[in-house]
Amino acid sequence: MADNNNNHNDDEVSVVPGTPEFEKMLFKLNKPVTDDNLGDLDYNEGRLQAVQDGLYAMPAYVTDDFNLFFIVSQLVEDDWVIAFSHATIENDHEITDLSEPMTTGKGLNELGEKSPADANKLLKYFNTLAEANRGEWRMVERPDGAED
Repeated sequence: MADNNNNHNDDEVSVVPGTPEFEKMLFKLNKPVTDDNLGDLDYNEGRLQAVQDGLYAMPAYVTDDFNLFFIVSQLVEDDWVIAFSHATIENDHEITDLSEPMTTGKGLNELGEKSPADANKLLKYFNTLAEANRGEWRMVERPDGAED
């Protein structure tokens, strides 16, 4: 699923959803998000909405006791990524706050604990984006002791 970018098959890293290692996986987009390609990232009949300049959000999974939102933004320089966040929802539909973003893998692992079927559906979405050359999985390393 991921490699260390030197294109040697011997160096390929196998990372399995549901494992602690998968929480280090981040989905990097191959192109910046624009009005012209926003529809390429639609999920489950939803479309990314601009939250602020250069930051987009869209529901990925919402129930009364758990929610997960796509967060799409530039992480470093020109790299656009898809991460996840939890939302504070008031009055059944008003999003009043988003938590700090978490890696794509961590969000998928959390969803997998609540609904494995929905986590698999979401994983297929990311794999479809990768197959269409819209993005790729990358492993991120956090400094020791850093929090998500």
